[in-house]
Amino acid sequence: MKELWVEIPSSASSSEKDKLQKLAADKADFLLKDNCARNSSGSEVTVISNFDEKTIRQLKRKGRKIALKLRVKGKEDENIAVKAADLSTDYIIIDCLNWRVIPLENLIARTRNKSKLIAQVENAEDAKLVLETLELGTDGVLIYPSNSRDLTKAIAIVKEQEPKVSVIPAKVNVVKPISTGARVCVDTCDLMASGEGMLVGVQAAGFFLIEAEVHENPYVQARPFRVNAGSLSMYTLKSLQKTQYLSELNAGDEVLIVNREGEARSASVGRIKIELRPLILVEAEVEGKKIKTILQNAETIRLVNPKGSTPVTELKAGDEVLVHLASSAGRHFGVSVPDETVIER
Repeated sequence: MKELWVEIPSSASSSEKDKLQKLAADKADFLLKDNCARNSSGSEVTVISNFDEKTIRQLKRKGRKIALKLRVKGKEDENIAVKAADLSTDYIIIDCLNWRVIPLENLIARTRNKSKLIAQVENAEDAKLVLETLELGTDGVLIYPSNSRDLTKAIAIVKEQEPKVSVIPAKVNVVKPISTGARVCVDTCDLMASGEGMLVGVQAAGFFLIEAEVHENPYVQARPFRVNAGSLSMYTLKSLQKTQYLSELNAGDEVLIVNREGEARSASVGRIKIELRPLILVEAEVEGKKIKTILQNAETIRLVNPKGSTPVTELKAGDEVLVHLASSAGRHFGVSVPDETVIER
């Protein structure tokens, strides 16, 4: 799990400081103040701002946890961070002043399994960048939130890196070829594995797990970046809280990628392809609810099941597929409205 460190700016108002203090006490791993980081369980980390081998060794002999706070302005500072890691400094907090990504990549590679690397960031968007750099990301972030809203966003990004989605087996009861229609291929900027894909459905209350094109066949190469997601009027999940029509997706948008265990992550859309293709309706029943999806009728479109996946062309009544049931409340532009009742069929 990634760590969230918080330092409350002295410029924040008294009321805002109180809000930040409460949020940090509840959600942050450490609150940094006066060269000491503390958490709610009583753990302390001594924060030093200058690299001194003798000081680090003395503090380590006393059993103290240490964090070196370092501004990275060039290669020399990067090398100092590595020296500190070699001395088993517990944390290295870095502030990359000019170049951000390349020094981070270097330090993630050079300090891994020696020290925990914490990147100083200004906002939640920067937190997302550093946590994904070099795929592994930093071990956490130190943020100076100007208000409680910024800290809430950072908490969502740092502490919810690995959301879980409930996926359960459902029994197929209808497989029905229908007329030609517009279907959407979602080409992402990521690679997906077997059993991984997107959740797609007619109703915002029920989604089928459609596998990415990860399987090779004699006629088409695998395209593990792609989900042939279905009719353009289908819903998909952009996040755990928000749906979107497939027709509305554009390059640069984010979609939710899910596997059969319910592990979820975000991926950026690289391209959307909308073409006229023969379609097929699939209906399944689970927990007394009937849910549906409309997909392209072709062998490369597969629905994930508990043990593998089945091409939609081979699907039949009685087969099991994995689905996600969401709230049956109404939605306004993809956001759940709990008090609104909507009937979808």
